[in-house]
Amino acid sequence: MSEVIRMRGIEKRFPGVHALHAAQFDLKAGEVHALMGENGAGKSTLMKVLAGIYAPDGGSITVNGNEVSISSPRAAQALGIGIIHQELALMPDLTVAQNIFIGREPRSRWGVLNEPQINRDAEEIFTQMKVPMDPRAEVRSLTIAKQQMVEIAKALSFRSRILIMDEPTAALNEAETDELFAIIRRLKSEGVAIVYISHKMDEIRRISDRVTVMRDGTYVGTLGAAETPIETIITMMVGRELDQTAVEIPDLSGAPVALDVRGLQRGRMVRDVSFTLRQGEILGIAGLMGAGRTEVARVIFGADRREAGEIEVHGRPCAIRTPRDAVAAGIGYLSEDRKHFGLALGIDVRGNIALTSLERYSDRFLRVDDAALARVAADYIASLAIRTPSDLQEVRLLSGGNQQKVVIAKWLLRNCDILIFDEPTRGIDVGAKAEIYRLLQSLAEAGKAIIVISSELPEVLRLSHRIAVMCEGRLTGILPGGPATSQQEIMRLATQRDTVQNDRAPQGASA
Repeated sequence: MSEVIRMRGIEKRFPGVHALHAAQFDLKAGEVHALMGENGAGKSTLMKVLAGIYAPDGGSITVNGNEVSISSPRAAQALGIGIIHQELALMPDLTVAQNIFIGREPRSRWGVLNEPQINRDAEEIFTQMKVPMDPRAEVRSLTIAKQQMVEIAKALSFRSRILIMDEPTAALNEAETDELFAIIRRLKSEGVAIVYISHKMDEIRRISDRVTVMRDGTYVGTLGAAETPIETIITMMVGRELDQTAVEIPDLSGAPVALDVRGLQRGRMVRDVSFTLRQGEILGIAGLMGAGRTEVARVIFGADRREAGEIEVHGRPCAIRTPRDAVAAGIGYLSEDRKHFGLALGIDVRGNIALTSLERYSDRFLRVDDAALARVAADYIASLAIRTPSDLQEVRLLSGGNQQKVVIAKWLLRNCDILIFDEPTRGIDVGAKAEIYRLLQSLAEAGKAIIVISSELPEVLRLSHRIAVMCEGRLTGILPGGPATSQQEIMRLATQRDTVQNDRAPQGASA
């Protein structure tokens, strides 16, 4: 097979982040080449460079033997490169054919859309793909799997011979995945080269010819998919030394249960999830992108309505239908997107700390006691070591780590004793991470019950007393935190679809 893509020494920097350094990748005609790595390893960034979405800061790209500069997605399309993003970019109110040819529709000299022509052209593409599809159907009427087929047809309409698929089965069930794989095999047999980004180990063995692994923005290695044990790929993905300052795991088997979740259900992303959380415990929730971690947190907090299941708080059934109900029950949720869902960026530190507790500092005429709020804000700024010129500084001007501390202060002021931290250190520097770690540990020692959702395995192992692992909406196992568990063990459960019965939690700890 001839080489169609060669990328060498690719560099990409964003403000404060060296996303790719000396990254490399190559692709042959008629192969499926899997690109793997943990969340944040640089896989999607590297492929966005190839697709012209990001301009590289260094390195070279060769397409069909010619060194090229890919300055835009249009330039990539002209080279026969198409990308299908994990988040589908279709217009639901338009038809299948209109989505495929948007911006390139044949029109009469009076500007009238030639609808029959685009329908025939779309039908021809689906015939070549051997996929039954009505080009006149509205996209909103299609399943996610069929929408994936439309995205592939759209890429092929540009005569793409190189397809990049980013987590294409994240929202597909097993039958839909089989349907997609049949399409991929047909494209492969016609010489189309496919980059397949995925976390799912079983899929990699089924569909890929080769596997390239990235870690922390760098190239680790390329291996044949068929002859490489999954354990080898996992080791390549997570081959970092554990932080030796991991917390000592206390025996919490006798501690009261703060939160008891049983049979939680919401669609395909939360499927029969059950666990307990004890006072003074940090329960980590690990899993790969699309595993359902955030969805579980949102259901517990009432941001999404649960379809089934029960939640008990301190031994009492709790009907949580809205975030207001959760806050009244003593549950605080720190979203993974603190800037959109945790902070009011345009107001000051004092106002943000008071956001969930204003009724305690205002009278019946809604007049706010500014002096009392100033005292409270000063106390939290001191106790959490929030670095700010004053409590009247706009929170948007603080660093990421200090913004996160402001969100924590908001929930502590509300006196929430169950705290859910979703990606607590995302977007903050190493020093601020260490401060957040110490803060979470001190909160647990003070008796708070804490859930930490994180994509960083060393972080989960360092912080957690126990680790609940999810895959495709299900809880696949619970492991002890700290040195008793390896990153490889977590990754095995994170890529295993079936629920695991043998809970390795410490004796007396409940799943």
